[in-house]
Amino acid sequence: MEMQHVFSALSDPTRRAILELLKKGELSVGGIAKHFDMTGATLSHHLNKLKRADLVVSKRKGQTIIYSINTSVFEDMSGFLMNLFSTKGAKNGSVPKK
Repeated sequence: MEMQHVFSALSDPTRRAILELLKKGELSVGGIAKHFDMTGATLSHHLNKLKRADLVVSKRKGQTIIYSINTSVFEDMSGFLMNLFSTKGAKNGSVPKK
């Protein structure tokens, strides 16, 4: 997971709204689409950005694609942010090693 993809994906309010929907459970593309007034191509773009950031996963059930939230990325992200803003272990403004 590259953090710039995660931050980029989360910067858009539509993508955050999609994640809010998926918090309640997995949905098909059609199930997501009924909550938004946008073209299929635009929705596909948003879903691809979320997939590229690994924030959602998709699986095929017959001809339907089902999306769900990938909670492990949120766990990684919260750990990253906790480390980023933690003052423990930082000495004289030094950057912690990876």
